[in-house]
Amino acid sequence: MSNRQKRGWDTYTLTAIGVLAAAVYVVTLFRFPLLGSKVHFANALCLLSGLLLPPLPGGLAAGLGSGLYDVLNGYDPAEALITFASKFAMAFVCSLIAGVGKREQPDMKRVLLGVVTGALTYVALYMLKTFIYQHFIYAYPLDAVWATMLSKLIPSLINAGLSIVAAPIFFRAVWPAVKHILLGEQKRT
Repeated sequence: MSNRQKRGWDTYTLTAIGVLAAAVYVVTLFRFPLLGSKVHFANALCLLSGLLLPPLPGGLAAGLGSGLYDVLNGYDPAEALITFASKFAMAFVCSLIAGVGKREQPDMKRVLLGVVTGALTYVALYMLKTFIYQHFIYAYPLDAVWATMLSKLIPSLINAGLSIVAAPIFFRAVWPAVKHILLGEQKRT
């Protein structure tokens, strides 16, 4: 076991979780309505968290930023926990597949596959949450549940599409600086 593993997360990881969580929160504030839902770039920042950090810290950054938005904007605590879990899963899955880590040059095919899979993971979880709420909590008939899910699926897929395009662009923009920090930290340990 290396010294780094014994110590737990280093300063970079903790700082990156905080900065990315704050960025997710702030970007979530800027949303616009579309087809009965809201479109924003927060999911792209959640995916960026998964690209820049290992699975657990990346998931925490995405989940904390999104969950914090819900808590500070009056959403039900249960809703905030669901948001935390689904955004965590999105970044976690993205990070697992993309596997950028300490590589000098990331494999952009894996980055794209991670981003697509992470975004679709979130859409699937959001649709599952919608189904559970509509059918089991609100006791709506299945016809109404399917109609509601369809109305939410379209803006969710638009959000996913925007995130799939934006996250790799954001990643390419910040990777040179992050790579320098990561590789410098790796040489010190």
